[in-house]
Parts: sequence; C-alpha cells; structure tokens
Amino acid sequence: MRPGATRYVWVVDYYWCCTMPPEITDLPENVINAILMPLPLRDAVRTSILSKKWRYKWSKLPQLTLDDELWKTTDNLLSPSIRFTTIMYNILTLHQGPITHFTLSMSKLKKYPKICSLLHFLSRKGIQHLILQFSEWNRLKLPSSFFTCLQLSHLTLQNCQICPPPAFEGFNMLISLELCHVSVSSRSLESLISSSPLLEKLMLKFFDSMNHFQIRAPKLRSFDFLGCIKYISLKNSPHLVKLSLFYGESFEESEKCDLDNFFQPLLSLEHLHLEYGSFQFLTASVPRRLSSPLNNLKRLYVSLDELTDLSCALCLIRSSPCLQHLEVQVSIESDNKVNEVSASFSDVTLNYLKMVKVVGIIGTKLDMALIKLLLAKSPMLVKMLVEPDLQLVDEEKGVKILAELTTFQRASGKAEVECQLERK
Repeated sequence: MRPGATRYVWVVDYYWCCTMPPEITDLPENVINAILMPLPLRDAVRTSILSKKWRYKWSKLPQLTLDDELWKTTDNLLSPSIRFTTIMYNILTLHQGPITHFTLSMSKLKKYPKICSLLHFLSRKGIQHLILQFSEWNRLKLPSSFFTCLQLSHLTLQNCQICPPPAFEGFNMLISLELCHVSVSSRSLESLISSSPLLEKLMLKFFDSMNHFQIRAPKLRSFDFLGCIKYISLKNSPHLVKLSLFYGESFEESEKCDLDNFFQPLLSLEHLHLEYGSFQFLTASVPRRLSSPLNNLKRLYVSLDELTDLSCALCLIRSSPCLQHLEVQVSIESDNKVNEVSASFSDVTLNYLKMVKVVGIIGTKLDMALIKLLLAKSPMLVKMLVEPDLQLVDEEKGVKILAELTTFQRASGKAEVECQLERK
C-alpha cells in the first residue's frame, strides 16, 4: 500500500459516516442484523464507527462466528492466545441479548483460554446451534459448563474429548449431532444419543477404534458413520430413512452379524450407502432375500471389494423391489461367482430401476455378467453409466469392453448405455 493510503481510507470512511442519510442510520433492528450477520465478526464490529446509532449494533447479533482469522496478528510479541483472550473478554462483557448460533474454530491454537467461561456464557444466552472445532494436536476436554447448554438443537464437535458428568441427563432438545475425531467411550456415546429423544440426524467420524454400541434414537432419520468399530446396532431406530456406513481398515476384531437381522428393523430406509468395508460385519449369514423386503429403498450404493460383498449386494438388490437408482463400485478381480450372478435373478425384475452407475470395472467375466444382468432385468431403465478403472484398463481394452456392452440385450427400449473411456 502506498504511503498515506491508510489515512486516505479513514478520511473517506469518516466523510461517508458524517454524510450518511437517515434512511441508513434508522434501519429496523432485523434489517441491521441481516446486514451484519453475513459479515466476518471483525467487519461487523467496525460498523460501530458508522454513526452513534450503529455503535455496538454488533453486540446484539444472535449469530456469531469466531475463527482463526480473528486472532491472526503480524505483531510477533502478541501471541494468538492473548489476542483470543482479548476478543473473548470483549464478547463476554459487551454482548447483549440472546445468542442462538455460535461457531468457534480454533484449529490452529495450541492453548484454549476462557473456554469454560465462554460456554457458561453461551448457556445463559439460549444457545441452540453450536459448532466447536479444536486442533487435532490438542483435543480439548469439554468443561462441565458445556453440559449446561440444555437448549441445544444442533451440535457439531471436532477434535475434543467428551466426558459427561454423572448428573448430566442429556440434551432434550437436540435434533442434529455431528462428532468428528472426538474421543468418547461407547457407554457415554450411547447415553448421549439415547438421552436426546428428538434426535433426527447423527453423523459420527471416528479414527479411534470403538467397541460395540447400540443406537437408541426413536426419531432418527439420518445416520452417517465413518470409522473403526466392532459392531453397530440400529434396532431402536424404526424411522431411519438414510444410512451411510464407511468402515476403517481394521476389521479383524469386528463382530459378524446376520444380514437379515441387521436390516429387519430398518424397513423405512430410502437411501442406503455401503462404502468400503461395510459388509465386513454383515457376512455371518447371507440369505438369498431378506425376510422383510426393503420396500421403501430407492437409492443404493455398494462398494464390492470381496466376493462376500457381492453376495450381500445381490441380496439387497433382490430385496429392494422399488429401487430407482443404483451405483456399484467394483474392485473384484475374481470370476468365481459368475454363475451366481446369472442364475440368482431368474425370478426378479427391477421394475422401477431408472439409473445405474457401475464404476471400476476391468472387463472380467464377473464385471460383464453384472452389467448384463442389470440391463436384462430393468424394463424402466433410462441410463446406465459404465466407468472402467482407467489405471488398469488401456485404450484397447476399453474399446473391447464397449464393444461387448453393445451386444447385451436390454429390457428397456429407452435405455442409454454410456461407457466413460477418458479421464475427467
């Protein structure tokens, strides 16, 4: 910036403030909030200089976001922790009215001063939506004041430790819960979920191994899980509509579950996403069909890494008569179950299937048998997209795959088959 530029900006700001029309200075409170809330907090605070009527308008905002940008400093003598403490002090002493939404991102700080005071302050401000993000190198143990925020309806926690006090009876108004890289015992997690009777959305991302735990959430509609765990029970979630499972790389200690027993209570499912490793604990017994069909399932994604995965996937497809969208990620090089694929659908027709995507094929007999089956059993199919694994399939092989696809019989006269032979 050229010499004097900063002074020039302040002169222009001062002139503009002195000549502000009354239409701007006399705006209703809700309009001012609508102007200030999208601004970074630093800029919202700076509007205090606009006029006497705008002074400390920021201090009445019901939604605040504090992130690492706020306590960045070019002064090497002023540590980020000290600057954070100053900001916290100003908020604790100057803010007026309720705070319904609060986001605190401290991923780059090594020390977390004033957190206990801040959370106690928020509990008295009627906090409803709370996001707390800490450093992955220093997971904060949540203070007891956190568990007094009893009006929470949406909670997101990242890189922290949860140890509820014995007297804690849960968040009775909680609707959405997201835990990412959080340290918590299976018992505490079960208690936290079961003591949230209104919980509808649950997202868990764990990289620490966990034991078996049960989810008791009668109103739960969406559940996303990523991590390492021995076993998950969903017997007490009858209204679950969306389920996504992505297991980590340690399956050796996973408990085996009967596929039919696992899905029997989940008859409301509409979206099912089974990523890498999800079938590892569902292979104790794989029936031809589920005893209770998934009549509401419309979207299914399956990742096939082992031959046992294929048996599970075929069972789910046969048990989903109203399936509309299907995506299959294939990573199986064996052809041992080609006959099973061809013969197991003799009495099955996928009357509602419209869109199919098959990813990762390399042109094995098993790959082609699966595609051939889906084309032959889907009279309402509109489009099938086939994406070979281009790291293993060269141009010549890709052309052969495409040529073979054109020979497959299609139950749908409208079905369009597209083979992606170029990298996106």
